Amino acid sequence: MAVTVPAGHKRTEVGVIPEDWDVRRVVDIAENKKTRFDDGDWVESEHITDKGFRLIQTGNIGVGVYIEKETKKYIYKDSFEKLKCKELIVGDVLICRLADPAGRACILPELGEVKVITSVDVTIFRPNLDNFNRCYLVQFFSTPKWFELVTEQVGGTTHKRIARGALGKIPVAIPSCVEEQRLIAEALSDADALIESLDQLIAKKRQIKQGAMQELLTGKRRLPGFGGEWEKRALGEIAPLQRGFDLPNSRLEPGLYPVVTSNGVLNHHIAFQVKGPGVVTGRSGTIGAVTFVEENFWPHNTSLWVTSFKANDPKFVFYLYTRVGLERFATGSGVPTLNRNNVHAFKVEIPVDKAEQTAIATLLSDMDTELAALASRLAKARQIKQGMMQELLTGRVRLL
Repeated sequence: MAVTVPAGHKRTEVGVIPEDWDVRRVVDIAENKKTRFDDGDWVESEHITDKGFRLIQTGNIGVGVYIEKETKKYIYKDSFEKLKCKELIVGDVLICRLADPAGRACILPELGEVKVITSVDVTIFRPNLDNFNRCYLVQFFSTPKWFELVTEQVGGTTHKRIARGALGKIPVAIPSCVEEQRLIAEALSDADALIESLDQLIAKKRQIKQGAMQELLTGKRRLPGFGGEWEKRALGEIAPLQRGFDLPNSRLEPGLYPVVTSNGVLNHHIAFQVKGPGVVTGRSGTIGAVTFVEENFWPHNTSLWVTSFKANDPKFVFYLYTRVGLERFATGSGVPTLNRNNVHAFKVEIPVDKAEQTAIATLLSDMDTELAALASRLAKARQIKQGMMQELLTGRVRLL
């Protein structure tokens, strides 16, 4: 069924756009000049060192963002001359031709390096800034439509990549007015800034929580009002584990009760095997993840679950098992498995007073609640950004 083209719009190979917008090939935006559209340098392992001139690799290029790595790569100064490397300029648009995904792009920031180059699987793109806004272009290079067009041209068997020639032929929808490009880019950049700030806040809160778990669950830090003794006990004495129950897909009937696997809640069943609350972890496959279940549930046979909390606070036990790092007990070179007997023998220190356990669990649970709220805000912000891209980068909503 044909889609009606709104008044003042036209149908193009990149979709319906305003009549006063253009469709330009990437290479045309680069004025068909190799100095504006060229690949990085063929750098091999013999050229790489830990100091010299900075090497930007495909892993540094995210979808719309530059990613700095902890381990930085450099090439010898002599190699720079020998290979006749192309020096990057701050503000260059870098397009990764290698999956995944091929076509992702970012703008090179100031790195504080003497010279910077990039690898051959990265295309250096320098649009004429009198006519094109590079931030707008990078936003367009982050859209589903762009990746769809790139994917159609990706080839290779071992390493999927797009040739620079094919990349240059991909069309871009772009406002003819550079001021409109700028306004669109700024609006989307503001959305990116909110997403980045939430990402950073979540990372900080997670770090704080990890520190709190380390201190509170070992007794290094005591909450106000508590000064009683802690005792060292084996996990099997605190909250022993039991193997889950088989539930083939043929027997699964949609219901109210969560089915908890080694990866967490998989789906819901009409019946349950264990009364909540419960603590569940993986027995085979994914080892280390721990799930707390409030209601009655069905622990899958890929999981292990706590049979009895032995008068300990259930949520405290959940955080205790989470901190222990159960993956340390995994065995097997193929599909890893967790032997509960090995877990049961491991000794930890816990407060004798259950009220202190509950207070610790409540504090950590409050942190989890805050993290969940922030994660929800982040998901909403990303959803809004996607909607903005769909509206602004197709001209459905105009800012000028």
